[in-house]
Amino acid sequence: MIYLLEDDDNIRKLVIYALETQGFKATGFATPHEFFDAMAKELPELLLLDIMLPEIDGMTILQQLRHTEKTARVPVIMLTAKNTEYDRVMGLDSGADDYVSKPFSTMELVARVRALLRRFQPTTQFESDRIGVLSINTLRHEVHVNNELITLTNKEFSLLELLIKNKGMVMTRQVLMERIWGLDNERDNRTLDVHIRTLRSKLKDAGSYIETVRGLGYRMKDVVA
Repeated sequence: MIYLLEDDDNIRKLVIYALETQGFKATGFATPHEFFDAMAKELPELLLLDIMLPEIDGMTILQQLRHTEKTARVPVIMLTAKNTEYDRVMGLDSGADDYVSKPFSTMELVARVRALLRRFQPTTQFESDRIGVLSINTLRHEVHVNNELITLTNKEFSLLELLIKNKGMVMTRQVLMERIWGLDNERDNRTLDVHIRTLRSKLKDAGSYIETVRGLGYRMKDVVA
């Protein structure tokens, strides 16, 4: 099920129709209170979230979702009429998984939905791994440090997972942005740095395992003494 929170009736009906004709189950909401009522009953596989809304803006809703354990890992695509680099970076820094500016092509939006859902399919490459006091279980989507459960957002978990899969290797900024955010350039490097900084903080004693390789990117230590 895909949820769409959009107060414009025409856009909401058009997007829901486009998703349903492509085989997705989708439900639209005009107001945040309708959306939160539905979230209390069933979590979606993905959320399309407008920024300019009545009652409460989409950015605030996104931050609430990311700071609630139950909803922290729901994939979110932001929909907005704002198209400045600052707005885009703010959305990504707040935990959005993708960002689509209005007016948009419904075909492109559906393609982005498919791509994002593919990125969040359970991985089969490895189930668990351990580096020093850090352990990760990709099937259960859990991270522990010193046996303490660490709550991460989707983006933070995907970033950590990618670094661990390639431990000992330098992951360039461009590769990380492409693999995690689907961006093919380095304009939004700031959001990568913010996520690395937040991830290090959340990992506590294991935060130092993520090394900065100046001028290139980041690397997960292969062996921890």
